[in-house]
Amino acid sequence: MNGVTMAVNIDEYLLNALKEDITGEDVSTNAVMPEPRQGQVELICKEDGIVAGLEVFHRVFTLLDEHVTFETKLSDGDEIKAGQLMGVLRGDIRVLLSGERTALNYLQRMSGIATFTNSLVKELEGSSTQLLDTRKTTPNMRPFEKYAVTVGGGKNHRYNLSDGVMLKDNHIGAAGGVREAVYAARAYAPFVRKIEVETENLAMVNDALEAGADIIMLDNMSDEMMKEAVKIIGSRALTECSGNVTKERLKKIKEIGVDFVSSGALTHSAPILDISLKNLKPTE
Repeated sequence: MNGVTMAVNIDEYLLNALKEDITGEDVSTNAVMPEPRQGQVELICKEDGIVAGLEVFHRVFTLLDEHVTFETKLSDGDEIKAGQLMGVLRGDIRVLLSGERTALNYLQRMSGIATFTNSLVKELEGSSTQLLDTRKTTPNMRPFEKYAVTVGGGKNHRYNLSDGVMLKDNHIGAAGGVREAVYAARAYAPFVRKIEVETENLAMVNDALEAGADIIMLDNMSDEMMKEAVKIIGSRALTECSGNVTKERLKKIKEIGVDFVSSGALTHSAPILDISLKNLKPTE
């Protein structure tokens, strides 16, 4: 994330989040700090993990006041430890108080996803299998959550419905079968787009291959069926394992040799990383 992409793609999300939290005024802050006063507060990590979202965290405050500064030696992707001082935020105390919860919500959520993703990526070390996210993201959080996956070492699957062709069970049902769905997609979609097909058994795998699918998703297959599917596909298409992907099962999936493994849990089930703003004090 840089200043240009932040302004174009991210600021609207952050402003909406701030509006959700401040519908009229910050009553508590206005009660104890009616006038501007400079201060600082420390960002403290309360558990081990991977940090993600530092620029987003700072951006929340600068949208309220462009003069707020954030001093840190960390970068997204760095390992952090419980009790570690992550940085110091300086500015108008009223801004520090009013932006605190929104900024932390982003930082905690993104760092939690990066941490969880990294723990799964480590299970795939030593193989060429790549870990992918899905579209199972929190509404209005997709750019943040998918970015956090990449910070944790994972890869992004398609970003949205306009990003690629993925023919799932209901698309196949609507088209009348795997072959019909692939043929229709090939005729409609630009040639630069890859076509991925979700399959649930070996008959569907063969249909997808014969129709010329670029990527074949092996959805909720047993390990034995997946091994046979990978053998049948060979190098004629890329393979993706999906469904019932757990940290414990990744070792077996790695041994099967699929090209990709996708997991919705990266974004829908990752716990937040506990991070707090503490020790606020005036500096003037």
